[in-house]
Amino acid sequence: MYKIPVSVLVVIYTADLQVLLLERADHPGYWQSVTGSQDPGESLQQTAVREVAEETGLNAADYALTDWHIENRYEIYEEWRWRYGPGVRFNTEHVFGLSLPEKIPIKIAAREHLNSIWLPWRQAAEKVFSSSNAEAILKLPIYSQSEQSSPNNDNP
Repeated sequence: MYKIPVSVLVVIYTADLQVLLLERADHPGYWQSVTGSQDPGESLQQTAVREVAEETGLNAADYALTDWHIENRYEIYEEWRWRYGPGVRFNTEHVFGLSLPEKIPIKIAAREHLNSIWLPWRQAAEKVFSSSNAEAILKLPIYSQSEQSSPNNDNP
């Protein structure tokens, strides 16, 4: 079955703006936030919750998961296009933030990731390979303030 060209990017961070990054197993040296494609019938929120659980072992429902209402459309890297239907070249990514009170131990999915690391937000933005991931992390100070003032997880 082909992947749907709609995905989520979930920036997981702490109150002091430490950001969790994961190193891709299929591309060592490529660091990223939690990402993943939407499954048929899932809402974007459900996709974010599922991907966080699969890639970190965390239950996003236990923390503040917020849709940042940022949508990025980008060309799928050539090396990963085989995962999508014939002729599919673009993906639409939806950005979420997951606020944790502090660094929490995670369980990485060994088939997807080699390592995890917590970094201050600016360093995290420099380390990720994806420009849309870097841009999302650089917006973290704005979105984290908005989330603290909006406990019901409304848009920032």
